[in-house]
Amino acid sequence: MRIFFDYQVFLDQSYGGISRYYTSLADQLINQGQNVNILAEIHINNYLRELPFGVVKGYKISNYPPKSGRIIQFFNHTINQFQIKVSKPDIIHETYYSALPTVKTSAIRVTSVYDMIHELFNSQFSSNDRTTQSKKKTFDRVDHIISISNSTKKDLVELFRVDESKISVVHLGVDLRAFQKPKVDNRFKNIPYILYVGSRSGYKNFIEFIRACSISKKIKNKVKIVAFGGGTFNKIEMEMIIRFGFNEGFVEQVGGNDEMLASLYANALCFVYPSKYEGFGLPPLEAMASGCPVVTSNTSSMPEVINRAGIYFDPNNTEEMSNAIESVIENDSLRSQLIELGDENIKLFSWQKCANDTLSIYKKLTGKE
Repeated sequence: MRIFFDYQVFLDQSYGGISRYYTSLADQLINQGQNVNILAEIHINNYLRELPFGVVKGYKISNYPPKSGRIIQFFNHTINQFQIKVSKPDIIHETYYSALPTVKTSAIRVTSVYDMIHELFNSQFSSNDRTTQSKKKTFDRVDHIISISNSTKKDLVELFRVDESKISVVHLGVDLRAFQKPKVDNRFKNIPYILYVGSRSGYKNFIEFIRACSISKKIKNKVKIVAFGGGTFNKIEMEMIIRFGFNEGFVEQVGGNDEMLASLYANALCFVYPSKYEGFGLPPLEAMASGCPVVTSNTSSMPEVINRAGIYFDPNNTEEMSNAIESVIENDSLRSQLIELGDENIKLFSWQKCANDTLSIYKKLTGKE
């Protein structure tokens, strides 16, 4: 079967969960003997270099020239449509949402849906943001939609009125090679710390997480809080950290690669995921793969993905969040139990299973092996 992934997400992400998903999916499909091409004519993505030679049709650059985004997008789209017309793939998997016109083809068009953040938290986006409109055009255009969780499928049906028969649920996987048995040390290894990972804005609920830690006498200025990724703390975050009464150095932001993140997971007292909404949520699975106890909010897809392998709290209840974190960092027996449950839970989420389930959908849609 000839499978094409388009350029979209690789145009926008140098690193990121969506581009990692497609790269991992492509790699697994190739290992199963499928003919896979990624049409990323000009891109900035770093994961694509991990794929076998010849799979990626395109060139990586470090940065786009100023104000060149629309030109490069139009160039990539035009080349993609030409390649599709000439090569006649069986499957075209659109990697994000586009309102641009597409060439007529006999290929089956598929897209994946990750979350409904733009629709559920629209006040956090610019009034000029056209993602919802592009989603609608994409959903109308494609033959089938893959949702990364049942929670996202439910949102998709309710918010876009998509027929359920047009949607299949395929869970994401976690890269065990990257997160098990960390290969590097980190400078926090010998001190107690709580780990937060990723973006901190809006619905990610970072400020309430910091507030929850500040009201705990067992955490505040006794246990370090390490925030990995998401860029340096902004002015508002710094002001809130000071206002909540943290001493200098007890809340720190750090960056690094997957090896550093794996090390941070492996040595943390716990990983806290206070997000108010997630379409799936890979970080808790990464934490589990690294042997780190998970403390998480109880909304959207989290119970579906984390199952019994986490301690839950209401992300809108600061005191409940604080108590949940305390219950884990103060109880070695509970931490050990969560690590064991996490080790079992991650067996349900592999990239091989994700690829197997996705390929089954491709075969059903095309009638080809």
